[in-house]
Amino acid sequence: MSTSSDSRAGPPVRVAVGRAALFLAFWLMSAGYQPADLPVGLLAAAAATWASLRLLPPTATRLRLSSLIMFSLHFFRQSVISGIEVARIACDPRLPLRAGFVVYRCRLRSAGERGVFCALSSLLPGTLPTGTNEDGDLLIHCLDVTRPVVASLTEEETLFTRVLRHD
Repeated sequence: MSTSSDSRAGPPVRVAVGRAALFLAFWLMSAGYQPADLPVGLLAAAAATWASLRLLPPTATRLRLSSLIMFSLHFFRQSVISGIEVARIACDPRLPLRAGFVVYRCRLRSAGERGVFCALSSLLPGTLPTGTNEDGDLLIHCLDVTRPVVASLTEEETLFTRVLRHD
């Protein structure tokens, strides 16, 4: 005999609908907005949603809107400042490059959160997370190892954890 309820609860509908909308938006941005392509886009979004729910189940993480806005403004400001500095270094041959690696001990333990943090960090000009060392610390390639890269990443991580309600 079987019971009508499964011991594993399915994903919340809101998460599934949100992911489906996001995947459909990605499809439309990459394939175009032709009505004839919409059935394929809907099918692709449904398949991507199913795969994402299987591979990355929803968690209880809830975003703080005010912290997300503050993080976004900070991120935009940092991106502009870093971009100008990288352009200055690239265009002025007299400025020496001090490229190398720094080790950053990330406090985020969830693989998903660490992945998002690494993706965000890679968008800031001059830094690129390249992997981890044997202790699980992030290895960050940067254009100038004399800059306060670890302090900047600590600030970024603190703001990021506030967005995820991990005060």
